[in-house]
Order: sequence, then structure tokens, then C-alpha cells
Amino acid sequence: MSFELNNPGYEIPPEMQGQVTITTLDKIYNWGRRSSVWPMMFGLACCAIEMICTATSRFDFARFGMEIMRPSPRQADLMIVAGTVTKKMIPQIVRLYNQMPEPKYVLAMGACASGGGPFKEGYNVVSGVDEFVPVDVYVAGCPPTPQALLNGFITLHKMIDKQSIKTVRWYRKGPEQPLPVPILGPDLIDPRKYIEIKEYTETKLEAQIAASQPAPDQPPATSAG
Repeated sequence: MSFELNNPGYEIPPEMQGQVTITTLDKIYNWGRRSSVWPMMFGLACCAIEMICTATSRFDFARFGMEIMRPSPRQADLMIVAGTVTKKMIPQIVRLYNQMPEPKYVLAMGACASGGGPFKEGYNVVSGVDEFVPVDVYVAGCPPTPQALLNGFITLHKMIDKQSIKTVRWYRKGPEQPLPVPILGPDLIDPRKYIEIKEYTETKLEAQIAASQPAPDQPPATSAG
């Protein structure tokens, strides 16, 4: 660890290299973040199978300090969006993202999460999760292999290594505003509005029935004289 964190350009005597490190606060902070990125356990479609395979002993992402996936967003640092994102699911994804503490990262796994994939033209499919939550890393594939997902983790680690506590969003002054939870399209119905929708539908139906009825015969006009 001391060799990894040591700032180049500063010579440390050989007898002290195991006990002393000359480094920066950014390096220590980034090393801690990179070595303990805990992913959240949730999957959306077939990409989730490959994500689960990556957690097994054969691929072993615990070597990156990720250990087991966390069942709660409040203990998670990384959201892996693995699979097709539908209009029904995107509000839940945004809610989970808002519940994650900073610093937090999002990885879009596969073609569907990145841009809609083969279901892009579907009436209920979102064309990329990045329309609603900020994405840090994209992993290509349909579905991506565990090796591709591991490469995505390494890409995320490299991104974390370049961060500075002076510029990251979670050290800005003031409270962080949560992302708005979307409600998409007429095919997605909010159960709290069932009565309102029923009344509106009945009113429209009555108006259509009335408009389709023939107009009553009018008596002939009479002239005075």
C-alpha cells in the first residue's frame, strides 16, 4: 500500500519505506474509495445473470474490495443497471439512486441499459438509463460477459483515481437535491389517481355518446304575418 500511495519525486530511505509514505490527501481518499466500492444487489433482465456470475468465485470481484452485494441502497456505493429499463421500473431506479449516500456511482451494463438495446422501439422501454440518472461507466454487450463487467470496474477505479476532493459534487456546500422521480407515458398509471382517471374516462365517454346521437327534429319555422 505504501508503494502504491507514495508520491513520485520524493525519495524515502530504504529502511523507512515500509512505515512511511509521502502522499496527498486526494490519493489517500481515492485509494479508500476505490478499494471499497460496494455494489447494490438488484437486476432487471438477462444482464443480471452475467452480473451474478461475476460475483462468483471464478471471477471473484471481491479482490477489488467489493465483497458481497449489498441488499440496501443505504449501504451501497455502486448501482449496476443490468438489463432492460422499462417505464414501470425507472421510477424505482431513481428512488433507489436517491437513497444511496454520496459518493455514489452508476454503471450501465449492456445495450439495453445504455441505449434501449433491441427493445429500443418498444412502447414501454426507456432509451437509456442516463436520461434519468447520471452514468459514470458504460459496459457494451448484449449481454456483456463477466470479463467485460470486470473491465468496467477497472475503468471506474481509474476514474476514481483521478478525482479530487476539491471538485467532487459531494463536497459542495449546501444540501444535495434529489433527482425527480419520473412518471412516463399514458401506459403508466399512478394507482393514487384511479378515481380521477375513472371520472375523467366516464365524462369523455358520455360526451362521445352524446355526440354520436342524431340531432332531434326541429319544428319548422313559422313567419308572422
